[in-house]
Amino acid sequence: MAQLKAGTRLKSAVCATEVMVVAAPAADVDVRCGGAAMLEMSAERPEGASPDASAAQGTALGKRYVNSDGTLELLCTKPGEGSLGVGDELLVIKQAKPLPSSD
Repeated sequence: MAQLKAGTRLKSAVCATEVMVVAAPAADVDVRCGGAAMLEMSAERPEGASPDASAAQGTALGKRYVNSDGTLELLCTKPGEGSLGVGDELLVIKQAKPLPSSD
């Protein structure tokens, strides 16, 4: 896949998931959804494709997904059945930072 930059929109080849890149590393990234490489928004989805069973936990609308080292962050703009990943590593939902104590 080509190098990603913030603001790029991608869609899944195997389900309804759509994401927007919030942050991306300088190097090329193999972003996947449901085990298949993600497509540019203008590309056509293949007919009859479905998510791989190992990557079918789904995505949630409005959640941010990050990789283990925090260099890639994706915002889910349309949920679907497939799970987001980089290669074989699944992305996790980014946790909110705790607010400082007002004491």
